[in-house]
Amino acid sequence: MTPVLTLLPRAHAAWESDATLDDVVAIARAAERFGYDHLTCSEHVAIPTAVAATRGARYWDPLATFGYLAAHTERLRLATFVLVLGYHHPLEIAKRYGTLDRIADGRLVLGVGVGSLEEEFALLDAPFADRGARADDAVRALRATFGRREPEYHGTHFDIEGFIVDPCAVSADVPIWIGGRSARSLRRAVELADGWAPFGLDPTAVRGLIDAAAATAAWAERARPLDVWLQPAPLDPGGATDATVEALRALRAAGATGVSARFVHHSRQHYLEQLEALPPLVRSVD
Repeated sequence: MTPVLTLLPRAHAAWESDATLDDVVAIARAAERFGYDHLTCSEHVAIPTAVAATRGARYWDPLATFGYLAAHTERLRLATFVLVLGYHHPLEIAKRYGTLDRIADGRLVLGVGVGSLEEEFALLDAPFADRGARADDAVRALRATFGRREPEYHGTHFDIEGFIVDPCAVSADVPIWIGGRSARSLRRAVELADGWAPFGLDPTAVRGLIDAAAATAAWAERARPLDVWLQPAPLDPGGATDATVEALRALRAAGATGVSARFVHHSRQHYLEQLEALPPLVRSVD
């Protein structure tokens, strides 16, 4: 979970407030060197002043930010975490993020969510009441349009035919992850996506949701296993080795196939040290 790009109240370190994109580049390069899988960047267009104290106010735009970071990395995947589907037409996402996928040589991961901030929907003149059904159709539309120069899709909310998208994504199989924290978000992931990336859930709750989903026909009908990226509480691999290993084991037992790591950190240098300290502990758990 990339620091600096999003500042959540009571969840970010003091140094992040004055950090720059150069700090993020240094962290990205280190993460790549130490073998990490992806960077993240979340999306909000504008946060109502009344909820900034709980939602946070800083959200770097993922499209522009990842375009820059793509030029400073070679292997790391670039994961939107998350892009709010209701704020965009699917073809707009396919074009803009398909272009990013070209720039990054096929490293895009599209993490998406339904969204919950009604004031932001209203600001953007986006429908809110039926956002779940619209999001489902948007994911299906993205499946049909990514990586295709002349896409075609006919769904419940979106109808696409007779248009050219050039450039388009490198592949028609751009990974799609579903964010959220509900059983419905997991069902959406099982039915429509490649991965589930929930937030704010303890391992016990995740295990219960996954066990329930695994008993469904949709789970059995999947062509390949669902990726499950879990977020732990902030890890301190450099200072609390045993606790970090215990946390990783709990996440694996909960069903995690990968961990979107957050760290205890007090400076850019401390963050870099934590990045280096975690991989050997992950290997010890494996």
